[in-house]
Amino acid sequence: MSGPFDATIRVAEIVDAEPFPEARKPELVKLTLDVGDEQLRSAAQLGYHHDVAELPGRQVLCATDLGTVNIAGYVSEALTVGVPGDDSNPVLVTPDEDVPLGGELY
Repeated sequence: MSGPFDATIRVAEIVDAEPFPEARKPELVKLTLDVGDEQLRSAAQLGYHHDVAELPGRQVLCATDLGTVNIAGYVSEALTVGVPGDDSNPVLVTPDEDVPLGGELY
């Protein structure tokens, strides 16, 4: 890895989002992410600050080389990046403007 981070963090567009009631963590959402050259699945705890129906079409940042995690039978292939809100629950980190998909954070 050539960047300053231990993980590769890339720009993705959320192409699909759906509630994940089977998960033990509250407010978990199943995401399909387009990183330009492939689509990846991600489970992210976004229901506290984001309306699931409004997530598709948004650009986000995600770590793509951390391996997979199986959550209640759903394989998450990327970690969608967020920061704690006032209530300590995740808020998405997004580019200020549309940028090319797949671009790496530097």
